[in-house]
Amino acid sequence: MTSPSNDLDNPATSSAGERMLFQVKTRGPVSTAQLAQALDMTPEAARQQVHKLLAAGLIAGQQEAAAGVGRPRQNWVLTEAGHRRFPDTHAQLSVQLIGSIRQLFGEDGLDRLIAQREDEARAAYRRACTGKTLGQRLQQLAAVRSDEGYMARVERDGGAWLLAEDHCPISAAARSCQGFCRSELQLFQEVAGPGATVAREQHLLAGAARCVYRITPVGPRQNL
Repeated sequence: MTSPSNDLDNPATSSAGERMLFQVKTRGPVSTAQLAQALDMTPEAARQQVHKLLAAGLIAGQQEAAAGVGRPRQNWVLTEAGHRRFPDTHAQLSVQLIGSIRQLFGEDGLDRLIAQREDEARAAYRRACTGKTLGQRLQQLAAVRSDEGYMARVERDGGAWLLAEDHCPISAAARSCQGFCRSELQLFQEVAGPGATVAREQHLLAGAARCVYRITPVGPRQNL
């Protein structure tokens, strides 16, 4: 993880604070007890770090619906300020360029830009995702996406796969132009191949903590 800040005088950006921010980013919503276990901290030390991050405005509470008798559990998620502690690739410049392209060339010009970016990504993914099985290709895709800053990982979920991306380094550009997200979905489908379907189940821009894609084999049982 790239360090959220170089301000070592800020207790919320200490080593323990950075590690906790990373856990909330990748596991959230997550409870204080879960954070303590993941970071091998005492419950009291975890509570102290949570309070520092709360005071810094980097995390916020989210109540989990009670499953039975007792108080609902308090979980933690990143605030907008917390998300901004993770790299966003030239966010302001990207938004300005998208606005300029729209103004000068209209939506058609912007579509051509997205198509060119898609072609470049397609070539890169084809070079990298050469596995014979669906699972191998998805693991290779996750590695490439992580190199691009998406903090991607792949997990099995029954007979399907989940591709989760805990960070979006182009989120500002994607908010300005949803075409970037549509382009990525198409590219993932091409990597998966005709023997599987790809569907986005969670979307960062729709308020989810991360983007999650379900890849499901279709037709005769695939070699996963």
